[in-house]
Amino acid sequence: MALNTGKILRVNLTSGKVNTETVPEKIAADFIGGRGYGIRYLYEELTPGIDPLGDKNKLLMLNGPLAGTMAQAVSRWMTCTRSPLTGAFARSVCGADFGAWMKFAGYEIIIIEGKADRPVYIHLTTEGCRILDAGEIWGKDTKETQGWLTQNHGKNTRTACIGPAGENLVKYAAVVSDRRTAGRCGTGAVMGSKNLKAVAITAQRKIQLADPEAYDKLAREQVATIRDNPGFLNHKEWGTTSTQDVTNAIGIYPVRNFRYGQLTDYEKIAGEEYRKLRVGDMGCYSCPARCGKVHTVKSGTYAGAHSEGPEYESIWAFTGPIESSSIEASIAADQLCDDLGLDTISTGGSIGFAYELYEKGLLKKSDTDGLELIYGKHEPMVALIKKIAHREGIGNLLAEGTMRAAASMDKGAELYAIHVKGMELPAYEPRGAKSQGYNYATASIGASHCYGYAAQDIFGSPEPHPTDRFSEENADVVIYNQDNTAWHECGVACAFSGGWGWMDLFGKMVAAARGIDKYTDNAYLAKVGERMFNLERAFNVREGFNRKQDTLPKRLLTEPLHTRKAPGEGQIVSHQDEFLDKYYRLRGWTKDGIPAPEKLKALGLDFALKDITKSRK
Repeated sequence: MALNTGKILRVNLTSGKVNTETVPEKIAADFIGGRGYGIRYLYEELTPGIDPLGDKNKLLMLNGPLAGTMAQAVSRWMTCTRSPLTGAFARSVCGADFGAWMKFAGYEIIIIEGKADRPVYIHLTTEGCRILDAGEIWGKDTKETQGWLTQNHGKNTRTACIGPAGENLVKYAAVVSDRRTAGRCGTGAVMGSKNLKAVAITAQRKIQLADPEAYDKLAREQVATIRDNPGFLNHKEWGTTSTQDVTNAIGIYPVRNFRYGQLTDYEKIAGEEYRKLRVGDMGCYSCPARCGKVHTVKSGTYAGAHSEGPEYESIWAFTGPIESSSIEASIAADQLCDDLGLDTISTGGSIGFAYELYEKGLLKKSDTDGLELIYGKHEPMVALIKKIAHREGIGNLLAEGTMRAAASMDKGAELYAIHVKGMELPAYEPRGAKSQGYNYATASIGASHCYGYAAQDIFGSPEPHPTDRFSEENADVVIYNQDNTAWHECGVACAFSGGWGWMDLFGKMVAAARGIDKYTDNAYLAKVGERMFNLERAFNVREGFNRKQDTLPKRLLTEPLHTRKAPGEGQIVSHQDEFLDKYYRLRGWTKDGIPAPEKLKALGLDFALKDITKSRK
């Protein structure tokens, strides 16, 4: 059985040079693929201290060993780089078809280096790779860009591109494919900094597997397992458009810039209300869940607004931060973010920050281009999205993200900047879901719900054991969630599919795809997840991160939560230092949050020892 470790396409935009490489067997064995390959190559190839928006940064696009196959929910892809928003390791996951098309073209990694001297796009086929002029599409939105590329290169073309936000180096600009986004961390700004408008792939279906017969059998078993799974059926019906029903009911739906845990009239934004405007659904390659629920506004101010979404995080981003219950405004805002190429979470968080500054008098009408940022008023929110993407007026300040915006104001605004490591918090209130909150605090990329989702707190998952969501004692659960997520993202498996009853097949499927038998051992997969997380931590340590950055916002540590009619009134995160001590001890890190040499050696990360040793001096 021949090994299938994956191919790399390396594109240098400065020189125009294109090379193809094969991933070494040792890296494949130790890191599997996807996010594992991302951190391994970034760690090796990036010089510490480089400017994230400079030409020495690199942007990696990665799928996984299962992409493009008949198996379901495994064709997602991601971008990895050094984040311009946080300065830390960045990984941002995306869906649609692009990951499968990368595999059809023959690649698992595209490494983009240097900077073009003019706007360009990359066109990749099985015959080769060309760097082409993007003058006609620079300035266009993501929908127009993808349409132009399909028209010029044919219907079998799939694209990952940026919109005006990426071109204007908005710190939380997204990379967009179809209507899905690699949203978090600002990887779209890195793409824009390289004058790269898009990567377009034109290809016919072609897959290489180490053991096609064994893989086919396993994939069919996976499909049969998923088909009748209750979690899959629920996700197929609702996507995430009803999650706000749960989070509002239990008091963890952040409102007014994380002051409250429940929207006053949250029944108006219930899943059933969104369903009334649903006109269809969309999905990723080879996944029948089709969880992207398409909505169209039929009347009123936003008549004609049409979006594949909003999904839960975006529902929250355009309702909770400004205390609005307008479904129509949330659909319009979501469409705008997808068109302009913005991360909805950071966009909504930055706008919520601005609304509170306006309330507190730190921003005045003269500062906001005449917009009245009054809670409940959604029209200014929609206007701000456009201003942010184009860096117009107040949008130029908010385009920097809340951490930098607050620091530049120097008016006590830092208290209202709700972020971790510079990245705005997503749609779960940490004072009412503390394992989720501590995942935010310790995640390598900053505040990300998907980096170690605490389903125990939110949906009562019993693995590895049930939790009290108000407890600050569950460091083991946070680690379990983070490491499991890491090895799932080697697939790249959809985060939702982990609850569909098939993950015991994952390692066997990857082994059949790669030809590396050790993947069949679940204990080995867990070790790979731990290895990845520790190397990501080592990356951040050499960039100057330590315990100081593993903190939740001051508001969550000092101000009691208000939940209106839900449980959790008066909750506060009060034992952060004790939690970190325990978390670091279980991780095998020092009290400063630095992986100990013994831990790195045990995980086969000896090559990182020299950087860690320097950081400890």
